Amino acid sequence: MPSGSRLGAPWLLAGVGAVLLAGVVGVATGPVSIPIGQVVRELLDRLPLISMDSSLSATEQAIVWDIRAPRVVLGLLVGALLAGSGAAYQGVFRNPLADPYLLGIAAGAGLGATIAIVTELREVIGFIDPVPFAAFAGALLAVTAAGTLSVRRGRIGSPATLILAGVAVANFFTAIQTFVQQQNAETLQQVFAWILGRLSTAGWGEVRLLLPYAVICSIGMLLSVGALDVLAVGDEEASTLGLNPRATRRIVLVVASLAAAAAVAVSGLIGFVGLVVPHAVRMVAGASHRRVLPLSLLFGAAFLALADVAARTVQAPAELPIGVITAFIGAPFFLIILRRQLTS
Repeated sequence: MPSGSRLGAPWLLAGVGAVLLAGVVGVATGPVSIPIGQVVRELLDRLPLISMDSSLSATEQAIVWDIRAPRVVLGLLVGALLAGSGAAYQGVFRNPLADPYLLGIAAGAGLGATIAIVTELREVIGFIDPVPFAAFAGALLAVTAAGTLSVRRGRIGSPATLILAGVAVANFFTAIQTFVQQQNAETLQQVFAWILGRLSTAGWGEVRLLLPYAVICSIGMLLSVGALDVLAVGDEEASTLGLNPRATRRIVLVVASLAAAAAVAVSGLIGFVGLVVPHAVRMVAGASHRRVLPLSLLFGAAFLALADVAARTVQAPAELPIGVITAFIGAPFFLIILRRQLTS
């Protein structure tokens, strides 16, 4: 393996450092001012074999551990999953403009969440919030439909066929969602609040819900980095090296789609993370997926946690949807990528 394709300690330390910095800033930032030094000591005090007095009051400790920390951890997990799945999608399709919502995940999740909101399933079920589960089911349904439509004579179609199937499914699901919204205009504000993305939590419940998917999908994507590097040289060359391109793409897409669906289910539709972060990593760290994918997981986590800080503070005490912040950063970046593609 060429040394330039390895992750390397400096890049790993930079990624871990970015996550730690974003986490501390996220926990320290809020309507109640808590000095960052005390936050660091409070966080270190919870580590094994470390005892440190943070001098925080009981109220401040409750703010840190019951309100801010769950939200920050959720942001780290969602950002990592969206950026990691974006890197995997870009590797599978060999296109820097690919993102986790390519196969209709956003439209499917939006439809599922809309149905859960307008039918007031929360009132029926009572003890759990049905919106994440409905969004997750809708996202998986959309991806499954796109995959099924691209199958021809028992074999999954080309990447171009899969993308076209995803576009068709997304448009169909969006049309249904629009119809449902028009029939239930009184819930529009709730639906749009979910669509624009949010990281509001009621505690650690959302983190516990997402954590198993984050661990399993992250491991699955990290195990695919070698195969993605082989796919990058072309299908014929990959076949001569003993790799089955179609089967590999199918497996990677399943794992990456599951990661994106799980993230969307708890956070709503947060755009551009899966597009911007992997491309930025590729620009500074090189094209090898042995670097791009793990660094996308780390820097994606840090990026979304810091974007959430901006969402909470730009119009404080009011709060902006986090999707507005990521779009404000990501849209110009997307135009730069598109211009490069057109002129190259």
